[in-house]
Amino acid sequence: MVWTINHIDRKVTTMVTRTFFGAIVMMFVLVLAGNAGAKEHIQKYFNDTALKVQAAEDPVEKREIIDESLHKMMTALDRVQSSPLVSREDIDGIDQYKTVLQEKQDELLGNNGFERVPDSQLNAFSVYVVQSMEQADRTITISLVTALLIVIILILIL
Repeated sequence: MVWTINHIDRKVTTMVTRTFFGAIVMMFVLVLAGNAGAKEHIQKYFNDTALKVQAAEDPVEKREIIDESLHKMMTALDRVQSSPLVSREDIDGIDQYKTVLQEKQDELLGNNGFERVPDSQLNAFSVYVVQSMEQADRTITISLVTALLIVIILILIL
C-alpha cells in the first residue's frame, strides 16, 4: 500500500509540475500575441489613415486627414501617459513615440524649421508616416498594458 501511495504522489507531483510549466509557457505566448495584436492595431490605424488620404481628392482634405490622425494619436498617448498604470519605462517610450509623431506633424504643416509637405506629395507622405511608425515600433519599447491602453483610448476617440 505504501508503494502505491508514493507512486500516486509522484504521478500527481509530475502532473502538477507539467501543468504549472505549461501554464507559464501559455502565458508567455498569450502576452506576446497580445502585444503583437495591440501594435498591429496601432499600425492598422495609420494604414487606414493612408488609405483615406489616397481616396481623398482635395489636398486640403488630405492634409486634414493626416493632421487629425496624428493629433488623435498624440491625444491617446497623452491620456495613456498620465495613467497610473504606466511605468516609468513606458512613459519614456511614449515620449519617444510623441517625438516621432510631432516631427511628422511639423513636417506636414511646415512648423519648427520643417519645409511643408507639398500638396502633390501628401499620398506619399501618408505612406511615409506608416513606414515611420512601423520603424518606431521596432525601436521603441512599451509594455503590453500600455499598448492595449493606447488602442482602447484610440477606439474611444474615434
